[in-house]
Amino acid sequence: MKYHTPASFADAAAIAASASGVTRFLAGGTDVLVQMRSDIVMPDDLIDIKHIDGVKDITQNADGSWTLGVAVAGAEMSEHPTLGKDWPGLVEATDLIGSTQVQGRATLVGNLCNGSPAADSVPAQVAAGVTMTVTGPNGDRVAAVEDLPAGPGRLNLEKGEVISAVHIPARGDNAGDAYLRFIPRTEMDIAVVGCGISLRLDGDTITEARVSLGAVAPTVLLVEDCAKAIIGTTLDDAALDALAKAAEAACNPIDDKRGTIEFRTDVAGVLARRAAKIAYARAKGE
Repeated sequence: MKYHTPASFADAAAIAASASGVTRFLAGGTDVLVQMRSDIVMPDDLIDIKHIDGVKDITQNADGSWTLGVAVAGAEMSEHPTLGKDWPGLVEATDLIGSTQVQGRATLVGNLCNGSPAADSVPAQVAAGVTMTVTGPNGDRVAAVEDLPAGPGRLNLEKGEVISAVHIPARGDNAGDAYLRFIPRTEMDIAVVGCGISLRLDGDTITEARVSLGAVAPTVLLVEDCAKAIIGTTLDDAALDALAKAAEAACNPIDDKRGTIEFRTDVAGVLARRAAKIAYARAKGE
């Protein structure tokens, strides 16, 4: 195995593009190192991006948006004095990844790149409208988080491409987000269903909304019908019923030992209702 410590993302992309075998990037390492120790994968080229300038930075930009380095750990997001005030649902979702020890290493980008439809932070990222800078042999491009997963364990990235920055939109006024999941046993279990919602109000009326579901399809979903169900409403019972039905209709889950198709579908509607209420209350400042 060749171990690389590039000084820039352009260098990292060049190394990955020229590699001929199995390539992995190392930031937090909570996935790749476990896979290596379990003999699931042994990279021919391991590219450590932790030494690149800015990968541990959390920056609020002049327009109120946020830029996060790709090696920012979940614990660092949780401990930041203002990020969680803007995006509590996103930070809370990230805080669900693994144990306290894992939280000191696990990252938003790693959780996305693992390619699991049950990843906790990904529905919250999608609901928040998070985008990623992707650096490759031909330069940089920006991709929405919902466009990156291609299926379990797979991403829509070309050979040599690496995610190099995380961009979180400005929160703005009268807005809130929330993430909820259902798990069968302990706090370190994998989500049976997850739901992230972000919305904005004008008075008591919802004017913007994004709703995302996890663990109910091969990839995390951005469900436009769920947003349409609550935009223009005051989140009354009729709107909540329409939201739940839209969430259930979007589901295409599997049966496994953690939940049946019918159970996952029902839980998706329940979580959508509950997460919407939390996001709505936060948008009202409650």
